[in-house]
Amino acid sequence: MIRVAAVGDIHMGPESQGLLRPAFETLPDCADLLLLAGDLTRHGTPEEMDVVAREVRDLPVPVVAVLGNHDHHDGQPEKVTGILREAGVTVLEGEGAVIDCAGTRVGVAGTKGFGGGFVGRSAGEFGEPVMKEFVRTTRRSADALCAALKDLAGRDCAARIALTHFSPVADTLAGEPLEIYPFLGSYLLAEAIDTAGADLAVHGHAHAGSEHGMTAGGVRVRNVAQPVIRRAFNVYQLALRRSGSSSVVRA
Repeated sequence: MIRVAAVGDIHMGPESQGLLRPAFETLPDCADLLLLAGDLTRHGTPEEMDVVAREVRDLPVPVVAVLGNHDHHDGQPEKVTGILREAGVTVLEGEGAVIDCAGTRVGVAGTKGFGGGFVGRSAGEFGEPVMKEFVRTTRRSADALCAALKDLAGRDCAARIALTHFSPVADTLAGEPLEIYPFLGSYLLAEAIDTAGADLAVHGHAHAGSEHGMTAGGVRVRNVAQPVIRRAFNVYQLALRRSGSSSVVRA
């Protein structure tokens, strides 16, 4: 059994220092791994990311993160990524990492992702260059996620998790205005997850959405934006099968 704690959209600033640390310090009692699904800051400044880094530094469980759109707002994604990494966080963007969780190898593939919409209501690579680049940005993220998941499949992982900020499915956007769905995620991320395979997909970004969803291929998707889960983190248990694959028991 692997216990995965996850939260996104914590949007920390200087005045929120210490807000989540007491809850995070309880993680060894309930989880083997902490996933941070982006929008860790309000405006993506180094000062705000310093706050986040102090919240998660030296935790007794591994921490894996992706950035969100807010974390890019100040135009310093490399610097804020560096701050997290100095605090011991594994930060992913189009990459995968194998994490040792209580003696079990767990693969996490991560990317921020981007928008574009969902099947039947999505943008296409057509028309003005800016529109083409919008869709290509999402496609590059999805392609990198797919490649990272495929690579993890060959690295003897007991479970594989896709970690994004933007949503791969419309299910977990229920509650958001339909007009903004194209800016909350893309079906290309779900296609990548289904093509490469995963045991769980975790995202944030949709503050007014819902927690539970599923890709067309049957991969469970969870929206862990803090305004949705309304707690410091949620815990999902992955029960390992003898074949090495896994299933979500509590989700």
